Amino acid sequence: MRQDGPPELDDSEEEAEEPTGPQRRYLTRLGAERMHRELLRLLNVERPKVTAEVSAAAAQGDRSENAEYIYGKKRLREIDRRIRFLQKRLDTATIVTPAEQTDQGRVYFGATVTLEDEDGVQTTYQIVGSDEIDTQGGRISVESPIGKALLRKAVGDSVEVMRPRGEIELTIVAIAYM
Repeated sequence: MRQDGPPELDDSEEEAEEPTGPQRRYLTRLGAERMHRELLRLLNVERPKVTAEVSAAAAQGDRSENAEYIYGKKRLREIDRRIRFLQKRLDTATIVTPAEQTDQGRVYFGATVTLEDEDGVQTTYQIVGSDEIDTQGGRISVESPIGKALLRKAVGDSVEVMRPRGEIELTIVAIAYM
């Protein structure tokens, strides 16, 4: 895990010159902690449990028609795939602590933004990386249409976002970095 200051997600020439190169991945500290807890649970609880189940099923004899063995091996492959994914993400991600953002008057990665729509309804979202998305929990991707539209905007700015039901105008009411 790399730790850098909060990114302002600038359009640097380095990124522009190499569009096919590796994409920078950001995680909030909280998102990285969630992923790390999941990784530990998979390594220390789930994988040993499924390994024991596969061993017990294998001891029953013929493995070719042993549904428990076949399912257990499949589940073990899924767990191993998720472990590799989490390890790679955590090893290569840049961890951002939103509260350390220097320009807290504008929306950047990690910001918690309160928006008001045309009907006066307010909604709050935190701008996070694609590995942390939880729309029900109020976490949207920096790469989403709303996330992209909000970047570098300030309180009082309005953005227009295309939704399946049509375009909507949202006004930034508050920006916080926690």
